[in-house]
Amino acid sequence: MDYYKVLGVDKNTTPTEIKKTYRKLALKYHPDKNKGDKASESKFKEISEAYAVLSDAEKKQQYDQFGSTQFRQRYSQEDIFRNFDLNDIFKQFGFGTREGSTSFRSGMGGNGGGHPFGSFFNQGQSAGCGGGGCQSGSAKGQDMTYQISVTLDEVLNGAERTISLRKNGKSQNVSVKIPRGIEEGKKLRLQGKGGESSNGGQPGDLYLKVGIEQDARFSRDSDDLKVEKLISFSEACLGTKVEVETLEGKKFMVKVTPGTVHDSRLRIKGYGLPAGPMGDRGNLYVKLGVKVPDTLTDSQRKIIEQLKECDL
Repeated sequence: MDYYKVLGVDKNTTPTEIKKTYRKLALKYHPDKNKGDKASESKFKEISEAYAVLSDAEKKQQYDQFGSTQFRQRYSQEDIFRNFDLNDIFKQFGFGTREGSTSFRSGMGGNGGGHPFGSFFNQGQSAGCGGGGCQSGSAKGQDMTYQISVTLDEVLNGAERTISLRKNGKSQNVSVKIPRGIEEGKKLRLQGKGGESSNGGQPGDLYLKVGIEQDARFSRDSDDLKVEKLISFSEACLGTKVEVETLEGKKFMVKVTPGTVHDSRLRIKGYGLPAGPMGDRGNLYVKLGVKVPDTLTDSQRKIIEQLKECDL
């Protein structure tokens, strides 16, 4: 679904204009004005979903960055409507509220999770199953969530993974594409791979919640990577070069200037992680530490004492 086309706006449309456009369409397609008209109901659901995304700055930024397909893999319908106060919008537009509650806080999957708008937004979702296997009004199967871990290499390059899951007491293999630039905590949605319906409806969806494995070499800070290097006190004073290997194995000799202090950072531009599937890469930062020996030889101690006398 192209949310901009659904609302008839573009990426540069202001939030105020987006709201005005949604209000106009909501007045036209609201179910209370089109009782029994399934086409209007469907249109109202689409424009409400589009408005829930484009009226939220963070979701809009993610949608613009990743596009429709990748966005829907990262955001479930529950995520899209979370904290979207449709009742308040209805009151602003002059409509009454439905069944008293206010926000799409949770439960938009499955049977609506008990939310007063849940049943409305899930009506007809079993239609079009094909083969006569689904009937209108059949309850959708339960959505399922599993945790998966990905490496920094997979974040850098993306990956195809086959994951073995236990479902209904049986082992099942599912294939999933790990998008380049995936972030910690994001969910990958596999439509129809969740629990089976109890009465012939559509299966639920499977959500794979992404965790990032710790790496022995690098730590992650958003789209940047950090690596630590130790240098001696004399190297910090006089300057030196350190060898740094990037995540993909490329090596750089990085110059350390004389007088470098502990916890200084050097930047290697463009060798961090990608900002999403099509985004530019962040930076690799080299954090420098000055190592202090645990023990000293007699000659080393004499030199350090001489340095102390020189205020070094």
